[in-house]
Amino acid sequence: MPDRRARAVLPPSLRAALGGTAVLAALVVLALGILYAGDSGPTTVDARIWAAVEDAGPRWRYAARAMDFSGEPLGAAVLVAVVVAGCLSLRRPRAAALVVAGPAAAVATTTLLKPLVGRTIHGEHLSYPSGHTAFLTALALVTALLVTGRLGPGRPAGTALVLAPALLAGAAMGWAQVLLGAHYPTDVLGGGCTALAVVPVIAWLVDRTADRTADRTADRTADRTADRAAARASTSVRQERG
Repeated sequence: MPDRRARAVLPPSLRAALGGTAVLAALVVLALGILYAGDSGPTTVDARIWAAVEDAGPRWRYAARAMDFSGEPLGAAVLVAVVVAGCLSLRRPRAAALVVAGPAAAVATTTLLKPLVGRTIHGEHLSYPSGHTAFLTALALVTALLVTGRLGPGRPAGTALVLAPALLAGAAMGWAQVLLGAHYPTDVLGGGCTALAVVPVIAWLVDRTADRTADRTADRTADRTADRAAARASTSVRQERG
């Protein structure tokens, strides 16, 4: 029989809700990408939000730089390594795979989209969508998925438990990126939505791949067991005849 004992990283009860969220998020990313393709300046909304945060004091800017570091390669690697270590200590290799693959896929998607959209900030830096925001949103979403899977709440509560940390993490990183002038507010919205669109798909793929691998392993084990049983039976028959 196939081995289904490993806990799915995308809980079956949340697949429909998170799938719908992924579709809506992808539409937002697409719409913003089309709307701001080739732009090199802030929208009216961007300018208003910038004006609201530009007078932040040095303590807030220090906090923003610390938040920004968590999205840099070194900071991101440390965060991912910590969560992966936790998954492996709990003997959940499937979860560890998602922790690596989910944020990596979200960041890779933003990297691919930036030259396609061609939106720039400060004259030369491709800005849409924000990779930093995509990374932290994705990592928070993955972690929340794994925790929620262990708790096993119902669909409404489970969806809220998964999405709330992701939205808070995305908002925190987005605030830092805007405050530091690294991205327009609409860039960080696109980055967060990129993570919401990509991670559920990656989680489904991880589950599907792991289940197929478990099926093949179980089939090979069953075949070997049957072969050994047949060999023993054949040996027994020969001994009886001898």
